[in-house]
Amino acid sequence: MRLSKSMGINVTILKANINDIDALELEIRALNPNFVIHLAGISFVASKDHEAFYRVHALGTGNLLKALTLLPTRPKKILLASSATVYGNSPNLFSLESQILAPIDHYAISKVAMEEMAKTYFEQLPIVIARPFNYTGVGQKENFLIPKLIRHFAEQRPFIDLGNLNIEREFNDVHTICSAYLNLLELGEPGEIYNVCTGQARSLQFVLNNLSELTGYCPEIRINPNFVRTNEVIRMCGNPKKLQDLLSAKEINLTIPPLNETLAAMLVEAKNGSQKI
Repeated sequence: MRLSKSMGINVTILKANINDIDALELEIRALNPNFVIHLAGISFVASKDHEAFYRVHALGTGNLLKALTLLPTRPKKILLASSATVYGNSPNLFSLESQILAPIDHYAISKVAMEEMAKTYFEQLPIVIARPFNYTGVGQKENFLIPKLIRHFAEQRPFIDLGNLNIEREFNDVHTICSAYLNLLELGEPGEIYNVCTGQARSLQFVLNNLSELTGYCPEIRINPNFVRTNEVIRMCGNPKKLQDLLSAKEINLTIPPLNETLAAMLVEAKNGSQKI
């Protein structure tokens, strides 16, 4: 999905640093946006700069929301992207928006802090919070797991160093996530939190098997102890019912590409990229 004028949407990406309050307020006042999708954050969960998680996710979000309250005309809807990591090792097979949160690392805790910061603005701004589960797709950087695997299979490297193969994640397509965000921007109820998920979890071994089938190649899988986290979330899978109910009321169904289609598209991109070098 591509946001464009053909969809009746004019998109402006903020240039100001989210922690530069003066520059942020000045730019937002000049734009006076009708809608806001807040995606700014540190996307690499394993980053060693723990302070940055809180500085960007919690304090930065507070700066953004404060700037939006100063506008002469408030936005019609503000979508904040949190994270499914807030659930930690969930006691439920499918995590629910209403369950007690159990974050296990600084990234996840900073996302909880972001949500709590946002709640203090619920009476002033029409805020919707999304909790996206894992997703991937063409263009994702190779410091993420799936693009790393894609590169190894595309170039038929002899081995791959990995951690725990038994973890389960939703490896959703980025197009599904974008579609969900756009619909939440229009239909999401202010003050509500929605899982952005499909309820389809897959093991890392399942992904490896799919890549082998797509490429006809089977590299050696090496378990690297340095990649095994002691506090790993074993299964991260969400209950999509709240989002589905919201969309089905308007007869909307999200398109959910099969995982092998997403992987195949990423393989094509990786191979084309290799040929250009």
